[in-house]
Amino acid sequence: MARSTDSSTKAMGVFTVGGLVAVTAYTVALGSNGWLWFGWVVLGLLTLGMVALREG
Repeated sequence: MARSTDSSTKAMGVFTVGGLVAVTAYTVALGSNGWLWFGWVVLGLLTLGMVALREG
């Protein structure tokens, strides 16, 4: 079970970083979109929560 949690947390981290790159590229190309940044912040907080639970 621990390996599954580690891999899902790692995948979530990769997805979060990829999301940051995508939102930043969108902002540079087309201008800022508050909903995209809000979604990325929520995704980042979920990722941090998963990391905290894994280490706890």
